[in-house]
This record gives sequence, C-alpha cells and structure tokens, in this order.
Amino acid sequence: MRIALVEPYYGGSHKAWADGFAASSRDDVALVTHDARFWKWRMHGGFLTLADQLAADIALHGVPDVILASTMMNVSAFAGAVRHLAPGVPIGVYFHESQFTYPLSPADRVDFTYKMINWASAATADLVIFNSAYHRDVFRAEAKTFLNSFPEHKHVDDVGRVIDASIVLPVGVDLSPFHGMDVGGLRPPLIVWNQRWEHDKGPDELMEILRVLIDTDADFSVAMCGEVFVSVPPEFAEITNMLGDRLVHAGWLESDAYIDLLKRSSVVLSTAHQEFFGIAVVEAVAAGAHPVLPDRLVYPERVAQLGANPDTVLYSSTIEAVELIRSALASPPDPQVMHAAHQYDWSVVGRQYDQALESLA
Repeated sequence: MRIALVEPYYGGSHKAWADGFAASSRDDVALVTHDARFWKWRMHGGFLTLADQLAADIALHGVPDVILASTMMNVSAFAGAVRHLAPGVPIGVYFHESQFTYPLSPADRVDFTYKMINWASAATADLVIFNSAYHRDVFRAEAKTFLNSFPEHKHVDDVGRVIDASIVLPVGVDLSPFHGMDVGGLRPPLIVWNQRWEHDKGPDELMEILRVLIDTDADFSVAMCGEVFVSVPPEFAEITNMLGDRLVHAGWLESDAYIDLLKRSSVVLSTAHQEFFGIAVVEAVAAGAHPVLPDRLVYPERVAQLGANPDTVLYSSTIEAVELIRSALASPPDPQVMHAAHQYDWSVVGRQYDQALESLA
C-alpha cells in the first residue's frame, strides 16, 4: 500500500513524527512537506501548494491509496484541491495539537480563524486521529463551546459524531538508543528540562520551582535543552542568570549529546501549560530519568500508561514540585517505568498506524 503523508510544518516534533512513521511503516510512505516556518500562513495557504507537491509526486509514482495529513493546514480545503488528483482516496487527519486551547503569546490576539480551520479539518476528514485521549476529550468540549457562539446552523450536533468516530494513536518516538539500557544505581543530581523555549512551556513556573529548590540548598545541576527561537520570553534569561554554575547546558543539543545527557539525568521536569502528548518526557523516562510533571494536561494519562505512582510524579504546587524533585534526586531509576516507556517506540506504534490506515484505505 502507498501512503502520502502531508506535513505542512516539517520541523521539530512534526518532522520526528513524519520521519519516524515513514521509517517504521511496512507500507510505502511518501512525504509531502513544507518547511517549519510561518505557521499561520501554513494554516491558511499551505493546502494549495501542498496539493501541487502531491500532484508532482503522483506524476512520478502514481495515486496513493490513502492520504494522512497533519493539521497545520486547512485539510478541508486540501481535500478540495486534490479531488481531481486522487478521486476517492480517503484522507486521515492527525491532530498533534489544537488551536482551541493553545495559549496565546503576549504578542498574539484571539483569532477564531484557526479554531474554525481545525474544526473544518476534523469535520471533513475520513478519519480523525488524536495523539492522546486527553486531546480528544478537550477537542470535543472546546469545539462545542466554540461553535455554540455562532448565531445559527452551529454544527454543534456534528461534534459528537465526528469525535465518536475518531481514534487515538500515540506519537511514535525513536527510543532505540535506550533499548536494553542497564538501569544502574543512583545517578548524578542532574535535572533536565527538555522543552521549546516558548511561553506555553511555563518559564515562569520553571523559574519559581528552581528558585525555591536553590533556597533549600539542594545539590543539583540543570540542563535546559530544546529549540531556542528568535523571540524568547524574558524569563529564560532570568533563569539562566539565577542558576549560574548550576546550569550545565542551555539550548539545542545535537542527537548524540542529547542522548548521553538523558542517560545521565536523574529527573525530567516539565512546567508546560500546553501539552497533548509529551515526546521529550517519554524520551527522558526511557533513558531512566524520574518524571516530575504538573498534574494537568495530558500528564495524568501519560503517568497512568507508564504505570508510575502519581503521588511521586505529579505536582500541583511549587512546593510539591520541589519535594518530588528532592526525593527523585536521591532515588535510582525505576526499571518498570523505564520499560513501560517503550510502548511508544516506533517499532510498536508503527504497526498501529499501518493497521489504522490500511483499514481506512
């Protein structure tokens, strides 16, 4: 079977998802992509230029059996643009994130356009796929609230039909560097925070947790890994200054160095205010780091699937986070939780994608 995977924002976790599935699938997966920039323009205009790229691929290799599209574009418009290229070919849409709940940056303002694009994409696709049950539940509730704000013919009754027919497939993660790892004993007191340096990842909360942790005179160091963009929230500069010599890395790390750092880490900390799966946390847990996560978003679902004790992982306040970190720094890795993380490896998840898309085709 031949699959056309259409990714309008081919970078970061979206690129890892596309590449991971293409490499692990038993089917022939062709990538049709745009670079990871200008996300708002991708949402508005990407459908047409990606349809042109699909046309070029079809000219070379023939019509695919199924199309899998990411939601960083208007999938309903894309379906219209390719109807003459691939008549009758079903389109599945994969929701990495949702515009219904994405926190606004200080530079942004509320714009209902992107919510409507998400809803139109879900309403017209042949199969809707969410990356977590949490995401699916949030979409159901927020779409109803959003559509109820309109004067008539509100689509609200369609939301349940669309969501009830959807499925959940986790984001696959390449965990091969951590296969067969020796659990070992107590690790150095290294905390890794491996997120994008953006406002939705909670820099204010991170700063407060680290400030209190410093005040306890705890022995620890911090690695802040992740993509750093042109515009960075000012809290990150304050954090790096506050940590001083405790900060052992700041910014992007190449793959080998990143893997080595995760294998040495005792704790993986998240302070996110927007998270629908948590690839970075899964990577760190598979490497043996103890998760310390906010009791919100997708994290309770992820903790349950990992078989971890929520009382030792989930925090609801700064003080709770600090206590959990101090306890984790003094404990060796949990081999059961490490092993459970491998349920998200592409060697497992790729088969699930194949089955779902072959059924769709």
